[in-house]
Amino acid sequence: MKKTIITGAIFAGLAVLLGAFGAHALKDVLGSYASTWETGVQYQMFHAVGILIVGILMEKQASRLYTWTAILFSIGIVFFSGSLYVLSISKVSVLGAITPIGGVCFVVGWFLLILGVSRRTMSRY
Repeated sequence: MKKTIITGAIFAGLAVLLGAFGAHALKDVLGSYASTWETGVQYQMFHAVGILIVGILMEKQASRLYTWTAILFSIGIVFFSGSLYVLSISKVSVLGAITPIGGVCFVVGWFLLILGVSRRTMSRY
């Protein structure tokens, strides 16, 4: 539980740093890929907050579904956002093929979160 919240906070902090780094230090390097970099930062922050929420839910009730949600969000950040960062700097478009793997991890993670919350809600009745 603590590890999940710490992981979410680390990813969120890194999103802030990477956003600032892209907007300032990499401004000339990114060029037309600036929006790609920004998309990576946004999705990283969205899912970092998701991991934080999952960590809070885990404190209320342990669930493998919550654990897998946090894992998939983390993998998604690495593959989705990470590939967009590398693509933005290297401009090697083939790296864009990795991005959907992260996207699938995000979607499956959200689905598992829905299942976890639904099971918790149903077990109270």
